[in-house]
Amino acid sequence: MTPMTAPDTALPPVPARVVLADVEPAIALGPLDGRYRPTVAPLVDHLSEAALNRERLHVEVEWVLHLTEHGVVPGAPTLDAVEADYLREVVTSFGADEIAELAEIERTTVHDVKAVEYFLKRRLAAAPEVLGRPTVLPAAAELVHFACTSEDVNNLAYARMVRGAVRDVWAPAATALVDEVAALAHRYAEVPLLALTHGQPATPTTLGKELAVLAHRLRRQLRRVAGDEYLGKINGATGTYGAHVVAVPGADWEVVARTFVERLGLTWNPLTTQIESHDWQAELYADVARFHRVLHNLATDVWSYISRGVFRQVPVAGATGSSTMPHKVNPIRFENAEANLEISCALLDTLSATLVTSRLQRDLTDSTTQRNIGPAFGHGLLAIDNVRRGLRALDVDTDLLARELDENWEVLGEPVQSVMRAAAVAGVPGMDNPYERLKDLTRGRRLTAQDMREFVAGLGLPDEAAARLAALTPATYTGLAASIVGHLEDAPR
Repeated sequence: MTPMTAPDTALPPVPARVVLADVEPAIALGPLDGRYRPTVAPLVDHLSEAALNRERLHVEVEWVLHLTEHGVVPGAPTLDAVEADYLREVVTSFGADEIAELAEIERTTVHDVKAVEYFLKRRLAAAPEVLGRPTVLPAAAELVHFACTSEDVNNLAYARMVRGAVRDVWAPAATALVDEVAALAHRYAEVPLLALTHGQPATPTTLGKELAVLAHRLRRQLRRVAGDEYLGKINGATGTYGAHVVAVPGADWEVVARTFVERLGLTWNPLTTQIESHDWQAELYADVARFHRVLHNLATDVWSYISRGVFRQVPVAGATGSSTMPHKVNPIRFENAEANLEISCALLDTLSATLVTSRLQRDLTDSTTQRNIGPAFGHGLLAIDNVRRGLRALDVDTDLLARELDENWEVLGEPVQSVMRAAAVAGVPGMDNPYERLKDLTRGRRLTAQDMREFVAGLGLPDEAAARLAALTPATYTGLAASIVGHLEDAPR
């Protein structure tokens, strides 16, 4: 016998490859800026690095305007409407060229907020030439970032960014999704469904009522998100207004700070360290994550209904469900949603846990952490989009629902023993041990309609009760399920 020899494990040399990092246009590292970019693109206007710098500029511009409008700093110039518009246009015109210029400044400053300050001062210096007339704007240069620490600008910028992302992008998408689920709940309010508790046949319900439960849960979380506050502060390096008071002792700096924060549409936080404590962010992200977790429950339930055949997926012309099994229509929208919701919740949980802690008066763990707010909302928005698209491609197999119900007459054991209990309370003889008798009849076996009717007929119930049970079927044993779907309209939106 020829002895076996070890295979040659030496790998052939790998030919030189194109360095993908050098390819232009640049290739995205993550899926949100690559494969899924069209879906999450609206968040770029709120939660990208460029959006952060634009909001920083907005804060700096409005701070200059606030100080000059209220004469806070003695000797500061008074700006006319044209000059105020010029300053605000620095923000509204912030685009590709300005992003590149700001990046060039930051390469020198190696400090992002200082780069924003210098960028705005350049615009003030250029004002006479741009406006084509004398202006006091260059004299306002030292009001830019006056008495501010970087966190005074950053906390306000982030609060505005997150508020915009939630109110203008995430919440409208989430609300539209919940409205679509609610519409399905109303459409299927009277479609009877065999319930499964612990995976076993249980008291029937309706498909619409089960969808209404999920819509109701989701709407409740939306109301919590809508009620969340967005806090801000502008009180200096350790939250004491130290520089403010020394520079301009005659100003009521708490009033100046409060009115400025409110000017930006935020809620003033009067007590902070160098940083705004970020507790509001933790509260908001917990509420958003809870919405996502309820949505995850919806996705897994719909997936289960698809697997069971309750929902049929409408095939998309030309689409492939499986690379090898041509009959399949995979529930990919709901699986994609599950994965993205899990990623989103993980990021939101991390943000919530990390942002509430800052060592003593300041550390910088929040700086890099907050740069991941965008991905947290991006994965959630992608999931919402997938669930909406998945729901629109579903149809209900009412024949299957009817067959399931007709094959499970044992679920009527509950109403029969309940009627027996009521009869016993009313003094009807022969109603002893109703639960135990139904347990002996139904547990571990399938009953036919004939089995159940013969059992009921032999109980000796009053005629009215016997007739009521004789007319009952699994499909009609749904209680108030159809009508309680109407509670979806009771709660405020």
